[in-house]
Formats: sequence, structure tokens, C-alpha cells
Amino acid sequence: LKRVPIKNVLFWTSIASVPLGLTQLLLISHYNRELGIPDGAFIIGDDAVLSILGEFAFLPTLVLAARLCPPGIEAVLFATLMSIYNGASTVGTEVGAALTKALNVTETDFSNLALLTIICNVSSLIPLVLIGWLDGVGDESQEEMEAKGIDGFDGKE
Repeated sequence: LKRVPIKNVLFWTSIASVPLGLTQLLLISHYNRELGIPDGAFIIGDDAVLSILGEFAFLPTLVLAARLCPPGIEAVLFATLMSIYNGASTVGTEVGAALTKALNVTETDFSNLALLTIICNVSSLIPLVLIGWLDGVGDESQEEMEAKGIDGFDGKE
């Protein structure tokens, strides 16, 4: 990954997350059972893969922050990033709850659950509209940054 520009990693992990997230439709439709995958095994496997992909997508954000961070305030920047990440998670949870209510998905009525799943997964592509903001910053790989000898990327502590 040191050779891949951060912008590309963020773009492709976002693209890959949609079809992987849509595998939940297999569980909703019980098609996983026809494939011979028990519900419990499917849930654990799906959750593990999506969690790993999420962490994989977050690492470039930390690398980008390290590139842009002035010396001496690394801890403040990291704390700010974590606060933003946690705040975004809370907003996402609340938007998901509002969509659930708007689509009338309840503990007894799952008729719109597939639609809710599709909307939630496809909406993860919305941030790609802003990926152009990384032009000039996220276009170089870590390896290219190290080769140029840019502060903090010379491979030394």
C-alpha cells in the first residue's frame, strides 16, 4: 500500500464497500440458506469483512493527516480526527434511524428492509463527490513522499 496514492485507496475501498454491504440482501431474502450458509455464520463473516474493510479505509486518512500535520500538534490532530470520526458515526446512526422510521421498518414489518439496506449502502458513495479535494495532497503514495524526503516520511523516527 505504500506505493498506492491515498486518494486511490479511499476511492476503491468506498467502491468495494457497496457490493460487500449489499451482501446483507442475501440474509434479508434468506438466499444465504439456499447457498448452504447458516444465518449465524453469514452474519459473523459479513461483519468481519466489513469491519476489516472499514479499518483498511481509515488508515489512509491517518496517513494523510500525518502528512498535513504541523510538528508538535500530532496528538491534538489525532484527537480531533477521532472526535470527527465518532461524531460522524453518531450522525450516521441517527440518519439510519430516521430512514428506518420513514420507511416504516419495525420489529414486525420488514417489507422495506431491503430498500433501507440498498439506500444505506449506496449512500456510502456520497463522500466520493468530495474526493477531488485531495488533488495534490492525496495523489502521491507514501513511497513517493519518502523518496522526496518530505518531513515525517523519510522512514526514520
